[in-house]
Amino acid sequence: MGQLLSTRPDLLPGRYVDALTDLQAGVPPVDWSEVESLIKQELGKPLEQVFSQIDPVAIAAGSIGQVHQAILLDDTKVALKVQRPGIDVIVAQDVAILRNLAELVSLTEFGKDFDIVALAEEFSTALIAELDFTCEAKFTEKLQHNLNNSKWIAPQQIAVPRVYWEITTSKVLTIEWLEGKPILEAEIPAKRDGKDIDTLRRETTTILFRSFVQQIYIDGFFHADPHPGNLFYLDDGRIALLDCGMVGRLDPRTQQILTEMLLAVVDLDAQRCAQLTIELAESGQPVSIDRLSNDYDKMLRKYFNLSISEINFSEVFYEILQISRNNKIRLPSNMGLYAKTLANLEGVARSFDPEVNLLNQVKPLIGDLFRRQLLGSNPTETLLRTALDLKSFSLRSPRLAEVLLDRLTSETLKWNISISELDTLRLTLDDSANRLSFSILVGSLIMGAAIISSHASTNQLSILSNILFAFASLLGIWLIISILRSGRLRR
Repeated sequence: MGQLLSTRPDLLPGRYVDALTDLQAGVPPVDWSEVESLIKQELGKPLEQVFSQIDPVAIAAGSIGQVHQAILLDDTKVALKVQRPGIDVIVAQDVAILRNLAELVSLTEFGKDFDIVALAEEFSTALIAELDFTCEAKFTEKLQHNLNNSKWIAPQQIAVPRVYWEITTSKVLTIEWLEGKPILEAEIPAKRDGKDIDTLRRETTTILFRSFVQQIYIDGFFHADPHPGNLFYLDDGRIALLDCGMVGRLDPRTQQILTEMLLAVVDLDAQRCAQLTIELAESGQPVSIDRLSNDYDKMLRKYFNLSISEINFSEVFYEILQISRNNKIRLPSNMGLYAKTLANLEGVARSFDPEVNLLNQVKPLIGDLFRRQLLGSNPTETLLRTALDLKSFSLRSPRLAEVLLDRLTSETLKWNISISELDTLRLTLDDSANRLSFSILVGSLIMGAAIISSHASTNQLSILSNILFAFASLLGIWLIISILRSGRLRR
């Protein structure tokens, strides 16, 4: 649960996300004997028939699986990711606990604001999906296909490992072994192809940013965990993206809103940021646009006297999510992955090349980005579809205009107007009218009882006046209690 929450900066402040991220490291590996038994069971044959060699010492270990280096019979080096034996039982227990906790938290104000039960289901689905390594294999292939067909980077500049499907199952993933080191540990050569080390570093960060801008804003399918251990600098100078088990998805509408949000932050336009946040939010949430704009204005005011190179965009993204939380705005779940991906990417890039700036890297792509969002990947198809829509509209317009004129002249035109919170206003007025009626009734009973009491000449009239007084007192007390319980007496 902690690892999953570390991917949701839309729910938790940045410092909590950073602390929970540590849970993804330092997991001890399982003994080789258990791993070997699971591999044999999954492949259904002795290991000697598939591998010429497997290193029994894991080179990396996580909570779901661990990775070993292996060599196939044809001397091809591969990375073998094996699921921890018995982890499916532990995950099933964790999911059950998570759902029970969600039911309890849903009773709190926080639980209601963020629909914790739905979030628990989302987390549970993500946990269960991580147990199927064929999903990660499909994500890896899709990412490889998208980057190989990029117009912004050449295929020889970036690498995604090949998947060996014949040796891949739901619990064993076999991918190409790429020679290199984590990007922050790699030794960049002093010169390569006539370029010095500073130029090589700058080109590397440019490739990284361009690849992720394409994934996020063009493909809508992106590697959502670009921490230093998953970004490798290969011996041949390429950049490799590893561990594609966690991916994010964005629909075209969200991509467009996020692009405009980036430009609004650069322009320090608080009003536009507020409008875009409301467009991005899940529907049906009451939001104060004035309060939201004021919060953005306070946030952006810190950047008024800073140059673009001095702005840390990862902090800006986290602050945007914090403003949404403060205003009880529930954003789509993929916003957490989006913000964390860009924050991680910028953090790695700044550590690798301190002079780099996200916006300076994105700026040359903005024109092409907007053109693609406007016309799509196939402009001809988009123009033809628009032409068909215009033709359909032109054919229907005369008929619709005729129907409108007929209704206007025959006085049968009806308007369906929906005013927000009108039902609440009606209920409030009904409640006020009922209380006023009770007040008049209580007053009448007291006056009637007083008149009868003052002219009572028999015991029966005295008893009647006492009954009226008692009844009026009960009604009055009930009315006072209902007003106090509503809390409106203080207003």
